[in-house]
Amino acid sequence: MTQIHMGGASADLLRPFVIPTDRALLVGLSGGIGSGKSSVATAFASLGAVVADADAIAREVVEPGSVGLRRIEEVFGDAILNDDGTLNRGALAQQVFTDASARKTLEAITHPLIAERSRQILSTAQPGNIALYDVPLLTEQHMHNQFDAVMMVDVPLDMRLSRLQARGMTIDEARKRIASQANSDERRAICHIWITNTGSLVDLQRLVATVHAQWLTNSGTTGSSTGR
Repeated sequence: MTQIHMGGASADLLRPFVIPTDRALLVGLSGGIGSGKSSVATAFASLGAVVADADAIAREVVEPGSVGLRRIEEVFGDAILNDDGTLNRGALAQQVFTDASARKTLEAITHPLIAERSRQILSTAQPGNIALYDVPLLTEQHMHNQFDAVMMVDVPLDMRLSRLQARGMTIDEARKRIASQANSDERRAICHIWITNTGSLVDLQRLVATVHAQWLTNSGTTGSSTGR
């Protein structure tokens, strides 16, 4: 593939990559908030790809009774717990997001747990299949070298702002969230497949189905590169 169009959705190959034949193709999926990244992940999952969602795993590793929550309580105290024993995210945020040292301590607890759980999920993908890791901050955390290919999802700023407002954010909150993340140029610099998501959900699903089919076809060819 070099470029695929499906209505208002398109996929551009920015740089080639090799599809392995002895294991699943490992893809890192990312994109700015409001880009439609989760819809891409859902579409791949519906086609049989093994998908690990970093946000969902981050919640899982701090559920009541988990090692993660126990370690967080040991460090930050029981004030970060709700009455029912669940994590009080607001209380924890007050402690860590104004204190860089505390934030690093929290990340030292949660990041290894998230990484291990994601590896467990992705390792279940068989050779010839796709293992896709949905990571919001892939660019910011310099994770791109961990994957065979990196896929980014993008939409124009006005569409992102509109979607975030529909989620209940004010325009100022939405702009701040977007500004806190990597920009398009930074994402393009590490990206193999660039998805432009300006069409309907059906357009996006059809696009993903086409990309998915091409990858599975090429996975049977030794050393296959998508640049051909």
